[in-house]
Amino acid sequence: MKRRDFLATAGTSAAAAATVGLAGCSVDSKITPTPSTAVSLASGTASADGSAAKAKPQVKLYAGTQRSPTSQRMLQYIKRHGVDHVCGYPPSPPYPQRGYWTVEELEKTRETCEAHDITLDMVALPFLSSSHIDREKRGAIMLGKSPERDRDIDDIHKMTENCAKAGIPAWKYNMSLLGVLRTERTAGRGGSSYSTWKLKLAEADPELTRAGRVTEDMALERMQYFVERVIPVCQEHKIRAACHLHDPGTPPGGFQGIERLLGNFEGIKKFIALSESPYHGLNLCLGSMMENLENPNEEIHEVIRYFGNKQRIFNIHFRNMIGSRGDFQEVYLDNGDIDMLQVMRTLVEVGYPYMVMPDHVPRHSDDPGGLQAFAHSYGYIEALISAVKTSG
Repeated sequence: MKRRDFLATAGTSAAAAATVGLAGCSVDSKITPTPSTAVSLASGTASADGSAAKAKPQVKLYAGTQRSPTSQRMLQYIKRHGVDHVCGYPPSPPYPQRGYWTVEELEKTRETCEAHDITLDMVALPFLSSSHIDREKRGAIMLGKSPERDRDIDDIHKMTENCAKAGIPAWKYNMSLLGVLRTERTAGRGGSSYSTWKLKLAEADPELTRAGRVTEDMALERMQYFVERVIPVCQEHKIRAACHLHDPGTPPGGFQGIERLLGNFEGIKKFIALSESPYHGLNLCLGSMMENLENPNEEIHEVIRYFGNKQRIFNIHFRNMIGSRGDFQEVYLDNGDIDMLQVMRTLVEVGYPYMVMPDHVPRHSDDPGGLQAFAHSYGYIEALISAVKTSG
């Protein structure tokens, strides 16, 4: 949604609300429902003249972030911008020797957040990030390499148990071999630059990674090995495991020899179907998902409804884009092709109850670390939430 359209929508909603308030009640008058007003006006389902009125939606979601490090400075920064929930990053453990955080490390991070009146909703795993397999020191799970992957899974079990002891209800992770694929950045508004992917300009260098050729079926088998061993422990301890999508998907035949299962809607469905546990779900990056669609502004809603109605969305990355599968730019929330207000409405429609957080903001030399761009995103997300609460 364009900024001017959003402001117009918000203004119209506010004016409508004011009109209803003035017409429906004055200082020295009372409303006497007519017989046709079968439902209390307070329910929002009928107006004074008996006509139907739209009930306001129940909004459970809220603004969040995953900015690191989880330090006093960062927490003060997000608190100033109205963000009260985070995905945290405790200090890095000795790596790659130890692939989990201790209870003490997790508790200290949670207590640091609480000291700033911020809730630690989840943490990221110390490994299984969005790194490229040729740079990853702990890649055995996605390489399907035993017994090393069993050691890594054991560390994730420890991580799950420690999260439960520390009172942290979720962790997020990636199951990636290629990391985030991009071509050269492109010029954006105000002298900023946009993260960009143009498949026709991409070069597979090297042609194959150390993983060799990996088909979707091979990837699914490795993910199944992981899910069958990890999710039962998550269910035992009531810890949600949120898996990020692949960013972006690969063309038929793959890229650098790798086909990306989590880079298309049908593949993500197969991944979720690996377990019926309510603790097996997604860090649904809307940017990554939209960048894998041919008509993202229309098709993203089917994706949200499919996984949202199954209650398998545990975290939302909220970003806008220009373009479609194979050719896109990641832009500011208010100047892309996607109607982000409608996306927010769909998230509310399916009852999504967790964080909505920005990521992959545009860059500018006057904005080191992206603090300005993230502040813009926090305000925009909070305004969309307010608009949905007010007008549906």
